[in-house]
Amino acid sequence: MRLLERDHTGEFRLTKRLPNDKIPEIPPYAILSHTWGEEEVLFGDLADGTAKNKSGYAKIQFCGAQAERDGLRFFWVDTCCIDKSDKADKAELQHALNSMFQWYRNAAKCYVYLTEVSRRKWDADGSSKWDLNLRGCRWFTRGWTLQEL
Repeated sequence: MRLLERDHTGEFRLTKRLPNDKIPEIPPYAILSHTWGEEEVLFGDLADGTAKNKSGYAKIQFCGAQAERDGLRFFWVDTCCIDKSDKADKAELQHALNSMFQWYRNAAKCYVYLTEVSRRKWDADGSSKWDLNLRGCRWFTRGWTLQEL
């Protein structure tokens, strides 16, 4: 398991791989439940410094900022904390996929990022369609949602 760590400047970096079977060595962390979209930040994007150029970076910023508000320095987002590239260790990838339920269960906090919902969407008359957008979120139709919460 790798986590993202937010430093005092607000930047994020991946931690070294943490031992999965030694829970006391894993610091308290938040975890993100979300739907995948275009321009997700992947493991390699964090490694090569291109993560900020992708629209999916907003999810990582959201999770990091909320974790900080909740007093957590570490957080986990599947898109970029699991190396799914062709160069990835296949045993590590399989272990990550098999361990996700445990990782969600052991998280101090679980945040949900709903791409379709924004507090900034207002109708011309000043009313909000927030509730309609909430009911139409793809997140509610995912198979993983129940496991993550």
